[in-house]
Amino acid sequence: MHYQDALAEEIRASAAHLLAEDVGPGDITAQLIPEAQWSRARVITREPAVLCGVAWVDELFRRLDASVMLRWAAADGDRLEAGDCLLELEGPARSLLTGERAALNLLQTLSATATRTRHFLDRLEGTGVRLLDTRKTLPGLRLAQKYAVTCGGGHNHRIGLYDAFLIKENHIAACGGIAAAVDEARRIASDLPVEVEVETFEELDQALDAGADIVMLDNFSLDDLREAVKRTAGRATLEASGNVDESTLRAIAETGVDCISSGTLTKDIQAIDLSMRFIEQG
Repeated sequence: MHYQDALAEEIRASAAHLLAEDVGPGDITAQLIPEAQWSRARVITREPAVLCGVAWVDELFRRLDASVMLRWAAADGDRLEAGDCLLELEGPARSLLTGERAALNLLQTLSATATRTRHFLDRLEGTGVRLLDTRKTLPGLRLAQKYAVTCGGGHNHRIGLYDAFLIKENHIAACGGIAAAVDEARRIASDLPVEVEVETFEELDQALDAGADIVMLDNFSLDDLREAVKRTAGRATLEASGNVDESTLRAIAETGVDCISSGTLTKDIQAIDLSMRFIEQG
C-alpha cells in the first residue's frame, strides 16, 4: 500500500477507535444538554507549538456528527504562540462536548511530536544535517507520528520493518558477519536501501567494504564521529545515533555526519496544552 493511502486509512481507523474508546454506547453527560442547543467553541493553545493533526480531527467530527462545522485558523506545520486560536467549531452542543476529548488527545499528542522535531531542527540550523525519527513510536500511532515528524520539518528514517534494511548487532551475529548480511540483503531486495549499525571502526570498515548504503554510528564519541567521517570519505551516508539530546545535538551535527536519528522525537514527548471553550450558545 502506498504511504499516502496507508496514512489515509490510519486516519479513518484512528478516528473510529478514539470514538469507540471514549464514547462507547453513548455520552451520558452530554445528554444533560438540550438536544437542539447549538453552540460555538474555540480551541486555543496555552503554549508555543507546531500544529499537527488537522485531518484526524476533521475525520473524527465527520464520523461523530457531520453537521459540526470546523474552521481552522492554522494548518499542519504552522507555528503557534501561547494564546493562539487554532480552531473554531460550530454545531450541536452535545456533539462538540462528546468529540472534545478524543479530538484534543490526538491533536495535542501529534502536535507535541511536531513541536519537539521543530525544536531540535532550530538547533541544527545552518548545519545541513537531516534529522531522522525512529520506530520508537507510541503503539498504534506509527504513521501518525511519522507524519508529525515531517510537519515539524524532520525526515522519516523508515516506516517499518518492510521498507529498508537495518542490519544490527544480532542480525550480524546470526548471518555470520557484516559482509554476509549485506550480500543477503541485496539478494532479497536489491532495490531497497541497506543500512548497517556499527559500534567500532573495524565494523565501519567492514560495512563500507560490503557496500552498505548507510552506516549508523551507534554511540560514537564526537572525536570518533569526526574520524568516521574522514574514513568514510563519502562512500556511504553516515547517521549518528545515541546520546542525542538538546545539549549534544549541535556538536554531533558539526562533526560532519549526514544525519542524526533520535527516538526522543516520538517517545519522550509531553502533550501540548490545548483547551476548548464555548464562546456562544443558541
